[in-house]
Amino acid sequence: MEIILGKTAGFCYGVRNAVEESKKSAETDEEVYCLGEIVHNKSVIDELRKMGIKFIDDINDVKGKLIIRAHGISKDLYEKLNERKIEIKDLTCPNVLKTHKVAEEYSKKNYFIILIGIKNHPEAIGTLSFCGKNSYLLQEKEDIADAVYAINKSKLKNILVMAQTTYNSKKFDDILKDIKNELKDKNLEVRKTICEATEVRQKETIEIAQKVDIMIIVGDKKSSNTNKLYDISNSYCKKTLFIQNESELNIDDLQNENKIGIMAGASTPKEDIEKIIMKIRRSEKCSV
Repeated sequence: MEIILGKTAGFCYGVRNAVEESKKSAETDEEVYCLGEIVHNKSVIDELRKMGIKFIDDINDVKGKLIIRAHGISKDLYEKLNERKIEIKDLTCPNVLKTHKVAEEYSKKNYFIILIGIKNHPEAIGTLSFCGKNSYLLQEKEDIADAVYAINKSKLKNILVMAQTTYNSKKFDDILKDIKNELKDKNLEVRKTICEATEVRQKETIEIAQKVDIMIIVGDKKSSNTNKLYDISNSYCKKTLFIQNESELNIDDLQNENKIGIMAGASTPKEDIEKIIMKIRRSEKCSV
């Protein structure tokens, strides 16, 4: 049995920075709070909670330093924190901050902005707030008609299409084709703001999924980028598992499979990946 582990599996730069800086704050500051989950991964959250970080959903509960999660927050929340003079440690992923700048820039130029992303995801909600009132969060092709209606209602001729940083790259391209067909009479600009780490990880997932008997995608079910990896892998590998840690891995699922591919989301700690590999190795001799 052979294990093929993705080279890009595990923490991306933005997540690694957010987690490491959170740990530093937990060690040096008396009261540390985080608005929402710093990243979407239960193992990480449990570790930080043990270190003393308090995860909250309301800024009224802050009684010390407040960490801004990797997904970022909305424009109005920044303003409220400023007004209340709450000390913050902004650990928003640099790529997410770039999307905020792009959105704000085009909003000021009076563009209607279509943000392709996951509805109700904290990153998408935060980015949308920088897009201004003339904007639409589009998740699926089925949403295009409503987006076009909103554009026509706004009477704006200049349109920007951008993306949540962790959106499915291929799906973005497919949706964009349909948008272009629907908006031929508009001045359409495209900023594919999917981060490079996400695109590289998705491409590697495709490569591995095509040459193994079974794929294991590791990460939290709430993680947008990990869910995308599962969807992508499922399209190329007839047998794809989505697990959070080694306790969810049923070794019986690996019986009679010669090649096992493993890929993990950007918010999955390497320890979770290593424990899964060790569990497989203990069950049968494998080569990596």
